[in-house]
Amino acid sequence: MYSRGIALPIVLLLASLMLVTAGAWLQTSLVAARATVAARERVQAFHAADSALIRCSRMLSSALPASGPVDQEPARWRLRSSFEGASALALAPFASWPYAMRAPQCLIETWPRAGQSSAISYLVTARGFGATPQTEAWLQLRIDMTGRTVTQQWRRVAGKPF
Repeated sequence: MYSRGIALPIVLLLASLMLVTAGAWLQTSLVAARATVAARERVQAFHAADSALIRCSRMLSSALPASGPVDQEPARWRLRSSFEGASALALAPFASWPYAMRAPQCLIETWPRAGQSSAISYLVTARGFGATPQTEAWLQLRIDMTGRTVTQQWRRVAGKPF
């Protein structure tokens, strides 16, 4: 006699549990999708900067003249005006870059070394972009030339300098 009215609340309870579970899975899927897109953007920007770094390191014949005190790291790469604006010194080694908001850029600076007249160093800074304005990757390559010996020291810039 009491079992006739209990089926509806049980069915409603099971349906609500299924709805809550489906909502939780949907939220988890959305978070995972956003994380995947962000990772793809960072990798895209990294590869753009890496390609620009390689290409610009091959373009050292058009390096900028030395400036600043001897033995100090070049600092033009830390200035926004070196990469943006009418007086920008940065090169765009590629006309465009697929799936990126802008083509990558690079800046070549000489790095004078005191007491070693036969040695010359260059600092090549590359900036790559993803599909969104917030996604940038910065890479640097220091190239030291002493006689016939050429050494390269690569580093990733952790954050935007400007």
